[in-house]
Amino acid sequence: MTRTYTLRRRAEHQAETRRRIVEAAIDLHSSVGPALTTFSMVAERAGVQRHTLYAHFPDERSLYLACSGLSVERDPLPDAEAWRGLTPRERLRVGLRAIYDWYDRNADLAACVLRDAEYHALTKEMVELRFGARMAAYHEVLGAKLSTKQRAVLHLALSFSAWRALVRESGLKQKAAVEAMVKAISRDADYD
Repeated sequence: MTRTYTLRRRAEHQAETRRRIVEAAIDLHSSVGPALTTFSMVAERAGVQRHTLYAHFPDERSLYLACSGLSVERDPLPDAEAWRGLTPRERLRVGLRAIYDWYDRNADLAACVLRDAEYHALTKEMVELRFGARMAAYHEVLGAKLSTKQRAVLHLALSFSAWRALVRESGLKQKAAVEAMVKAISRDADYD
């Protein structure tokens, strides 16, 4: 009985240590970015020794997988399938609003990760792994029946940079930013 109790407590302690390490890495990825986050910084923030961190995560890739996995598990990206049955204009409105709301909730992390993905190979790999299929679905579902020009504007509208420029830098409310993009995409088109 004592051995079972001891093993269970040990497993709980290891799970708690792993969670603290992942949380520390997410915090650092949200502030300094993944490219500048070192194992020493993660260990210090998590309150563990480096050898303990390496026991849980032998390399950066395994830590990045855990961090990105927990992040999208906590706040999954919107599912484009839910928008298929809507009219084209309403599909744009509902889809962009869901995506912009996600950007708003995850702004600090997204800003650092997307910035670092421009030049850091492992961050780029994780962005593609966690966001690639969803972004492709957004382009497919929201871009249905759009012209080439409209798809180009949709591409812009879907970007984190566009959301940040409209909402954070220009001070538009989410709804106004969505409406501006819907209008820009559907301009000069019979799109209802």
